[in-house]
Amino acid sequence: MSINLKRRVLLKGSLAASTLGVAAGAGLLAPQAVLAAWNTDAFKAKTEADAMTAMFGATEAEASGAIDVSAPEIAENGAVVPIKVETSLKAESISIVAPNNPSPMVSSFALGEGAQSFASTRIKMGKTGDVIAVVKADGKLYSARKSVKVTIGGCGG
Repeated sequence: MSINLKRRVLLKGSLAASTLGVAAGAGLLAPQAVLAAWNTDAFKAKTEADAMTAMFGATEAEASGAIDVSAPEIAENGAVVPIKVETSLKAESISIVAPNNPSPMVSSFALGEGAQSFASTRIKMGKTGDVIAVVKADGKLYSARKSVKVTIGGCGG
């Protein structure tokens, strides 16, 4: 690659980056619609009941065998616990709650029309406890839980 071609690539990249920076600084690229949907009360709640009330307006969800929660039985690193939730229900939303965490509401996924009833993420767990999947379908709440043992430093303790 010649020096002139490298210089052109550098100049084009610099121009593009500075244009994006100016647009972001002017507020033209701010994710305002996404931030508006954030349920602050649910994610700042300190108890499972408070988080459920803030997110759904109810504290109880009917246990359902139609929901499958996949999580490791033993998590050697509580900072990265893979969780997968699948259901045969026509889900409107899938939320994940870890009651033993300082903030129990870990994640919530709003599913659009025609979306698969599936969610996969990695969560942080401070200590051993249940992971609860709450699925909203047909205006009702359903749940399933899986117990996850978090080991200290991956030593099995």
